[in-house]
Amino acid sequence: MVEQVVAGVAGAGVFGGYHAAKYAALPDVQMAAVFDVDPERAAALARKVGARAFSTLDSFLDNVEALTVAAPASAHFDIASQALARGRHVLIEKPIALRLEDAGRLIALAAENDAVLQVGHQERFVFDAFGILSRQRKPLSVRCIRANPPTGRGEDVSVVFDLMIHDIDLVCRLGLGAPVSVASEGCADEVEAEVTCAGGAVVTMKASRLSPVRDRRMRLVYDDGIVEIDFVNRTIENTTGAALKASFDDASPNPAFTDPLGYGVSRFIDAVRGEAAPAITGEEARAALEWALMIESARAGAAPVRVMERARA
Repeated sequence: MVEQVVAGVAGAGVFGGYHAAKYAALPDVQMAAVFDVDPERAAALARKVGARAFSTLDSFLDNVEALTVAAPASAHFDIASQALARGRHVLIEKPIALRLEDAGRLIALAAENDAVLQVGHQERFVFDAFGILSRQRKPLSVRCIRANPPTGRGEDVSVVFDLMIHDIDLVCRLGLGAPVSVASEGCADEVEAEVTCAGGAVVTMKASRLSPVRDRRMRLVYDDGIVEIDFVNRTIENTTGAALKASFDDASPNPAFTDPLGYGVSRFIDAVRGEAAPAITGEEARAALEWALMIESARAGAAPVRVMERARA
């Protein structure tokens, strides 16, 4: 008989609610606890999923063995570091942290305490389901657009860490090489960036929290054609010589394609049980964070950043 995993959610906002529902739906998982600094919000989510509400982190950690950190990004390191130090298994919503040294510390804490650390870059599962990450050919250029209307969420950090970080993680998985030049401009709520990679590919990204409509597209140019994906309108065009593994029209596609968050939470629980490795590691999330910090640095200086041999923090 599989032993039940006792899980909880730290952060009772919108994404905390999503994670709590995924835990509650999994077999052999008890969605036991919700923590939030706002007791009323913690209680409201706890009632929805049949859990207990906690207003202090210590008492919450006393009652779980695995948790999602879905608090604002500025609180990710503080909550996750305390949880990992106590040997709790942690799934952190993106970004892993806001400083490279903090990301490194979380990775070290997980190793020191034999705890699972997974990061919520779950949109990668959709990208991988298309088969793009397994292509042997590398793109010559990539264009990403991710724009949302204002929601009031995630505003403790810039849009680079809130929205662009998704596309950064996807690009990091394409094997284009390290950034050699980074240019970026904009404000905290809307940023455009251009990154030239060591392999010669050029990546342009735009992220906005000021758009009147949702817009999420990606265009990958290869030497044998182009792949263009519109994630909002659920269309894809492929002129390359390789067929994609999934389509928006598939009747029964990979579960990672239909419910990436649920798939990621399930993979996390598998890792907690020792049945699989974490789906997205702390090291991978740290790589995405490094790109995000370079883009933010270029935006703040309003001048391109030339990236030489960088000492890893």
